[in-house]
Amino acid sequence: MIKTITLLLFAACMIPSCTGGGKHDNELTAEEKKAGWVLLFDGSSMKGWHLYNNYKTSTWSVKDGELICGPDKRLEHGDLVTDKEYTNYDLRFDWKINKEGNSGVFIDVQERPDIPATYASGPEYQMLEVSHVDYADPLKRTGCLFNLTKQISPVSPTRAGEWNESRIRQQNGRVEFYVDGVLTTQVDLRSHEWIDSIGKSGFSKYPEFGRHVSGHIALQDWFKAVAFKNIRIREL
Repeated sequence: MIKTITLLLFAACMIPSCTGGGKHDNELTAEEKKAGWVLLFDGSSMKGWHLYNNYKTSTWSVKDGELICGPDKRLEHGDLVTDKEYTNYDLRFDWKINKEGNSGVFIDVQERPDIPATYASGPEYQMLEVSHVDYADPLKRTGCLFNLTKQISPVSPTRAGEWNESRIRQQNGRVEFYVDGVLTTQVDLRSHEWIDSIGKSGFSKYPEFGRHVSGHIALQDWFKAVAFKNIRIREL
């Protein structure tokens, strides 16, 4: 009996949960690779990303497997965009933000010298810490399409230092945002309703905003600091 128990304990310690051999941050399983998932962040470099319109300096860095936009106000803050453009895809990523933090992920970004910033063309997946003054506005909470949609279903408030799992799915102009598996936004970027909503918003002054269903994905800088990991995408 003692020998049997010893063997069972030894075998149990050989499984990934005991040895640390399970899936780590910023890596894909064999099943994910087979399904077509690709990492957009390798955990050690900013390969595949660049600063919007090639800003020269920024607070973005990589540390301990995290892609971080730090709070150093002495440095120029610029949004980070993918080298590649995407049309139909499923994007998933983990993120955390500091107290009073306000950041986001932009989709369908058009990178041109005549477009001053990512938000002038790309709709934003909003990421907002609960203590930020804007949290009182239901159009600016985590998982909203910033300043245009309310959460379809309420989710727990985003709190400083806690990791969140987000998902953006776009196919044929139809966009869905998720927070920790909960659908929070659903819009059709080719619909008359969408165009009308832009016309009634502050984004109407940007002629390229929300008019595209293909483009770069961008991570917004923020002075309070924000961090990302496990950024992966599957083209549909």
